Amino acid sequence: MLGFLTARQAGLDDPLRLRRAESTRRVLSLKLNPDRDVDRIHGNGINSLDIEAVEGRYMLSGGADGVIVIYDLENFSGKPQYTCKTVCTVGRSSRHVHKFSVETVQWYPYDTGMFVSSSFDKTMKVWDTETLKPADVFEFEGNVYSHHLSPIARKHSLIAVGTKNPKIQLCDLKSGSRIHVLQGHRAEVLSVRWSPRYEHILATASADSKVKVWDVRRASGSLLTLDQHNGEKSKASSEAVNTAHNGRVNGLCFTGDGLYLLTTGTDDRMRLWNSATGENTLVNYGKVCNESRKRLQFTVSHGCSPEFVFVPCGSSVAVYALHTGELVTMLRGHYNNVDCCEFHPDYQELYSGGKDCNILAWVPVLRASDVEEESNNAIKGAVGQTSVNPAFQDAWSSEED
Repeated sequence: MLGFLTARQAGLDDPLRLRRAESTRRVLSLKLNPDRDVDRIHGNGINSLDIEAVEGRYMLSGGADGVIVIYDLENFSGKPQYTCKTVCTVGRSSRHVHKFSVETVQWYPYDTGMFVSSSFDKTMKVWDTETLKPADVFEFEGNVYSHHLSPIARKHSLIAVGTKNPKIQLCDLKSGSRIHVLQGHRAEVLSVRWSPRYEHILATASADSKVKVWDVRRASGSLLTLDQHNGEKSKASSEAVNTAHNGRVNGLCFTGDGLYLLTTGTDDRMRLWNSATGENTLVNYGKVCNESRKRLQFTVSHGCSPEFVFVPCGSSVAVYALHTGELVTMLRGHYNNVDCCEFHPDYQELYSGGKDCNILAWVPVLRASDVEEESNNAIKGAVGQTSVNPAFQDAWSSEED
């Protein structure tokens, strides 16, 4: 660390290098923090978490009980022990609450005054945060598994929606209507994700074992259908050509720069794809346990070198190195299956929600103090806490003064 600081001070290194090194160190030291709790509000499993990108202060959670909760993650107490308090709740007593399980919650990317939720009650609701009332409600023919707003879009305000129907719905926030349908999948669409690099690029994952990449400006079908074998046909793989997995594909996540796409499937595999060419990079993550029949929310670190992937795996969260596939560690603390996790890029913290109704905070361990600091503290302790720093003492004043 001192070497990075010296190099930065002398102008030998880009400041970004120090930031990445410290971010990486913090991620590698993630531990379940006994000093931090999150209010337990949900009476059933937690399916989705989202931290807003404007201030990085408020977190949404959506549960299998239909309840939506907003938490304040900021600590104003000045003490290390604190609980992330609930700011407001759309509970069972509200007449606007979802009737069934909330599958996805997401903040509007540019303003905390609005958020969107989708549910197995076949609706997607656009909420006013101030009044906790829906500003708009979209109704669908089947269960809604996933929706996503583009984090970078300036030229459109589309919400991509994956439902039990194989057709992907595109809903426009401005007009309040469904304006387009993307056809190509043959089974329910379990996950949808906009690219954080190009605002018109959308990835979709389905129970038909396929992952498709679309340019929503085109009406002629998908740009790419990801192929786990990279087009190399053989007798053994002839049936699996143009499939991303050998089971249901229930998880999608772009890297922060949008250059790579990660997918998870019920074949207990996770794959890393080049998002521009659709090529399978063939990174081997080993067996990634995945028994979920719904969308699985996993996440990727941001600002580290190398980057890390956080994947729910049974009652633990597995941490993998993105480009090598190495299993770095397993974060254990939940009493039941983990369904979602969300990375906080500002503080390199991780929040995970599970079927045990708990949201756990995984926080970097503080750096151990140097030997020199410890010896200085010991000297100060020996002199006494009320003693004045020698730099502010003089030779002529009496102690009474």
